[in-house]
Amino acid sequence: MATNAEVTKNEGESAVNLIRRFSRRVQGAQVIPAVRGGRYFARPKSKQVKRKHALKVIKRREEVQELIKLGKMVERAPRGRGRR
Repeated sequence: MATNAEVTKNEGESAVNLIRRFSRRVQGAQVIPAVRGGRYFARPKSKQVKRKHALKVIKRREEVQELIKLGKMVERAPRGRGRR
């Protein structure tokens, strides 16, 4: 989305007035809410990226379980408060 808010300096106009006119033009064009709305937007991950991540997690869990069985790693207590 390319929205241009352009102002030109009029004859005898101060810089403060020019900035004020520009900020009003930007507010009128709804530029700031659009930018704020997309601030935390993240593209959805592709199927292949999800699959690679899932395989990596599975492999990591298997390695941890193997180390726990060998006694090289201490099993952590489950997190959270559980069911109410």
